[in-house]
Amino acid sequence: MGTVILSTACSQNPKDYGSPKGYNMNEPKKFVMPQSLHEISGIAFNQGNSDTIYAEQDEEGRLFFLKPGDKRAVSFKFGKHGDYEDVAVCNNYVILLRSNGTLYTFPLSDIHSEESDNVKELKDLLPEGEYEGMWADEKNKLLYVLCKHCSDEKTSKIAKGYILQMAGDGTIAQSSSFVFDVKEIETITGIKKINFHPAALAHNPRTSEWYIISSVNKILVITDSNWKVKEAYRLNPALYIQPEGMAFDKEGNLYIANEGGDIHSGNVLKIRYSGK
Repeated sequence: MGTVILSTACSQNPKDYGSPKGYNMNEPKKFVMPQSLHEISGIAFNQGNSDTIYAEQDEEGRLFFLKPGDKRAVSFKFGKHGDYEDVAVCNNYVILLRSNGTLYTFPLSDIHSEESDNVKELKDLLPEGEYEGMWADEKNKLLYVLCKHCSDEKTSKIAKGYILQMAGDGTIAQSSSFVFDVKEIETITGIKKINFHPAALAHNPRTSEWYIISSVNKILVITDSNWKVKEAYRLNPALYIQPEGMAFDKEGNLYIANEGGDIHSGNVLKIRYSGK
């Protein structure tokens, strides 16, 4: 059985919340986001470089970018208002994921222009459904997109995702799919009929494990490279108020984005990788 630290109580005592090996989820470094990213919902790095955070929020068709700790973010408008959920950078292209599965791509170099004629809107690559998590494999030029609610999921006992192939000119094509077993999460956590709806997805470069967050119940799930569930951790709600985005830098440090609310600002939490 995998590792689990879960509690039904609403405790905010760090001792009640566990951490994956090499991380202390209860002592993150917080970067408060500017007001323009109050509703931050996705983050990414370019080739794992943490000097610039690329982010989007779930209302404006803008890509934001800033250095950690900056008080303001520069933005590039790529589309109309909509429900945007995640961002990735791959092969010198930016990819934005809308909740209905529509993807937008444009060259990373265009973000320093006032506008671009290179923005592509890609529909019908993914089945009908609601999507929130995406991660880009820079080496193999693959996009992994995880479904929150999908029409072709026959049961709530599996979570399904799709793998897309990205070409050198930024075009994207269907490739294959993957699933992981929600029942394995139930076995590890001891929670029957768990309400698991993935909100963020990232691949750990140090361990080759997949990290998946379900924001609705603030659970971090870790699978092996073949999507077999290994561990599950309940996140401290005092820190992970509304976790919606996730990324690793090339050093293996973990970053989790919290959408802002009525009494707290949007923020990004950095959890340092200790290697221990």
